Amino acid sequence: MTATPATGPRTATFLLRQPRQVQGFREVLAGASAAVSPFEQLIDEADDFEAFFAEGNALIAEPLALTMLWIPPGRFWMGSPPMEPERSDSEGPQQLVQLPGFFMSQTPITQAQWRAVARSPERHGERWGHTLNPTPSRFQGDQGGLLAGEANTDNRPVEKVSWHDAREFCNRLNQRTGRHYTLPSEAQWEYACRAGSSTPFHFGATITPELANYDGSYTYANGPKGEYRKQTTPVGMFPANAWGLHDMHGNVLEWCLDEWHATYEGAPTDGSAWVTRSESNQTAKKTIENNSSRDEERRLLRGGSWNGLPGLCRSAYRDHTLPVDAGSNVGFRVVCLPQGPSLNPSSINPSTLAVS
Repeated sequence: MTATPATGPRTATFLLRQPRQVQGFREVLAGASAAVSPFEQLIDEADDFEAFFAEGNALIAEPLALTMLWIPPGRFWMGSPPMEPERSDSEGPQQLVQLPGFFMSQTPITQAQWRAVARSPERHGERWGHTLNPTPSRFQGDQGGLLAGEANTDNRPVEKVSWHDAREFCNRLNQRTGRHYTLPSEAQWEYACRAGSSTPFHFGATITPELANYDGSYTYANGPKGEYRKQTTPVGMFPANAWGLHDMHGNVLEWCLDEWHATYEGAPTDGSAWVTRSESNQTAKKTIENNSSRDEERRLLRGGSWNGLPGLCRSAYRDHTLPVDAGSNVGFRVVCLPQGPSLNPSSINPSTLAVS
């Protein structure tokens, strides 16, 4: 369907595509009863998803469960074309990338999801890497004010988490579930964000605050101005892309596994993370204070944020910072790589997991 915001002389058309035939699973992070152990049960739910979407609803991450959606294998042109407005040299040269399929969390990790994992004690045979603050976020409780209809901030994205914290979250999921969770590679993130699109945003050539959370005081291309919310918003508040993913544009920047490289020259074309040292990083490291905890490669951030400009929310936009940094505009989502028949999409019963 199309939506045309009416905001004075500026008009723009957006293509909003309902997710089609989305498959996935839910990882329980905290059970409703003592019989269900925290984040260790895989659920194949037989909900009437078709009727659910027909009523205009959206499948979003439950506060105490992690919804993982299947991202199909395929290839795409990574980066932005030379004529894309506000593009930078770091977004090129464009390259054709071929990726295997994987699962990605439907939304950024929420405060409730983070808290369930951060507070969970080690069990026999498990070894946590480092302590996680269960309540790191700036926008929690009544900080910044609750939005209309919001009872608490449990369903807002967790923020103020470092790259190392996000990796530890994955480490705990891996040990508890026996599956392979990790941060997405930069290629996986952009491929999933685009969901088959080639425009600056998955919904079209420009952006409006009606479709994403960013600084609406500014415009991109022919887009309109709008509300600047000055805080995070609940995940799933805005329309999903064609593969069912929410909040790929705006709300919080999202950590990727890759080290920062100034261009795509020499980058992998198989969807894997690029983790070789770059010359620009070596130069940057010499300017950092003599602090061993900060003497590390800068890591990638994608997606834009609640306080960012609209052009920084583009599918191809690349940001970076030190892995120890943890700002109030930085969060993350996770991917799960198929391992064996339990997470092999060919073994999933489409009648129980298909979303129309």
